[in-house]
Amino acid sequence: MLKFRKGCTVPFPEKIHEEYEINDNCIIANIDADKIEDLLLDFIKLHNEPLFFILEIPSKLEDENIVKPCWVEGLHKDVYYIDGCTQEQALVIVEKIGDLLINDGLSSFGFGCHFSHDEIMVGKYNIITIYSKNTDSYNVLLEKNELKRVNNLVTAWDTFTHDTPGEAKRIETNGKNVFDIPEMFADWGIYLAEQRED
Repeated sequence: MLKFRKGCTVPFPEKIHEEYEINDNCIIANIDADKIEDLLLDFIKLHNEPLFFILEIPSKLEDENIVKPCWVEGLHKDVYYIDGCTQEQALVIVEKIGDLLINDGLSSFGFGCHFSHDEIMVGKYNIITIYSKNTDSYNVLLEKNELKRVNNLVTAWDTFTHDTPGEAKRIETNGKNVFDIPEMFADWGIYLAEQRED
């Protein structure tokens, strides 16, 4: 059975399998939590070009439109970037905060390429998305992780209902959580790029 990120709980884990589908320039996959770090490292090593790190975390409550107590109208996420990373710097980011990011259930994160524009994102509930103009270039990486290609991928989101929702929560690793990352990487030039609707 698929091992989920520590900060994620799904009602029917037995329905989720390590598989992927390809739609145009997008690969979407369910990945076991124990394989996420290796997949990120493999992606970084494939791209000998300037990279960027992206982090999406929930916006602070004071930034949301509170309609009445316990009721927020729409939710947003803060999107942070570190631009112009070398491969070595990207690998250090994974080394420093990989466990924190992979365990957390609230954040999405990944790496992208400044020239090829390929990108990998780790989303909630172990859903990995790879964007590329040449999805075939990732066949070896997907095979290495023993992923089966399917026509209709079932993700955790497909199993949620009003009565059986998923749960995503903040996880601390070594006394830090994802909301500490912007301060941790201030010297690296991390910046808040935008606030998006979640």
